[in-house]
Amino acid sequence: MRILVATDAWRPQVNGVVRSLEQTALAASRLGVELRFLAPDRFRSVPMPSYPEIRLALPPPGAVEKHINAEAPDFIHIATEGPIGYLTRRVCLRRGRPFTTSYHTRFPEYLAARAPVPLDWSYRWIRNFHNAGIGIMVSTPALERELAGRGFKRLMRWSRGVDAALFRPRAERIFDVPGPIFLYVGRVAVEKNIEAFLDLDLPGSKVVVGGGPALDMLRIRYPGVLFAGVKSGEDLAKAYASADVFVFPSLTDTFGIVLLEAMASGLPVAAFPVTGPIDVIGGTRAGVLDRDLAKAAIACLSLRAEDCRAEAMHYSWEASARQFIGNVMRASGLAGGHGSAEESISPADGMTATMAANA
Repeated sequence: MRILVATDAWRPQVNGVVRSLEQTALAASRLGVELRFLAPDRFRSVPMPSYPEIRLALPPPGAVEKHINAEAPDFIHIATEGPIGYLTRRVCLRRGRPFTTSYHTRFPEYLAARAPVPLDWSYRWIRNFHNAGIGIMVSTPALERELAGRGFKRLMRWSRGVDAALFRPRAERIFDVPGPIFLYVGRVAVEKNIEAFLDLDLPGSKVVVGGGPALDMLRIRYPGVLFAGVKSGEDLAKAYASADVFVFPSLTDTFGIVLLEAMASGLPVAAFPVTGPIDVIGGTRAGVLDRDLAKAAIACLSLRAEDCRAEAMHYSWEASARQFIGNVMRASGLAGGHGSAEESISPADGMTATMAANA
């Protein structure tokens, strides 16, 4: 089975969307399913206004359709709402070809943080974009409930995973700063609410790993914080393992893969009680959720690393890939009139569908 994934988020971007797609593709290949990507690296692109690290593709007329024809996929999934996603959607609708989408990013909130655009306007456009498909994949129950309340239809569950072999507790400490160390990992951008972390009155040191448009400004405003830059692979894993608490100040993330990476590394997570942390951390011994983020961060110092890692071990990229494939098979079957697309799908459902496909 070959699935073509249309995405405007792709290398060299470093974010949760790209990481999810890459890891899902690797895990799917081991299950006998090939994910191919229609991404900005196939077209001329320009820097995104206010966020030059992200490049927007400029496909010439007919180029997206030509690529779809050349790939000859069994199914099409649209991962983002950018130029490539929009043009792929238009081709699918014109040709009567079914497709699924995934809701990775709170685009309305991100836009509102940068421009005076009412949320209702943005959500109307985003809702119309996604509801044109035969299924919308969302990462958590809380996000599913929220989007259903906003009129999004045919919602399907697609969780995330973690590489527990890479992200693990380690004895090595790479940060030469006083402890305890409170760590943030992710994009350094206004929508991540990082200043809510940097303004906290905490003992020890604060470390920020990542890059983004707000990095230079925050370095000037917070000279006492260690900004360690972008890290990946072993360097990123060592960064997690060198901290004592992971602080996640975002109010807009739909999941937060960094939560799983921190937990797998033995780090308790301090976060606000919002979508993402509620589903991953809530009801566990892997972190503390509180509207007082400083209180949550201090409380995390008493939590055990083994409990954090044990919670992370409930997630894997293979299970995530099985769920994604199962969603595609369920949706494509529904396109032929076999059932109700309103059903959510669980990891077990995804596994069953994949086994049936490979039988």
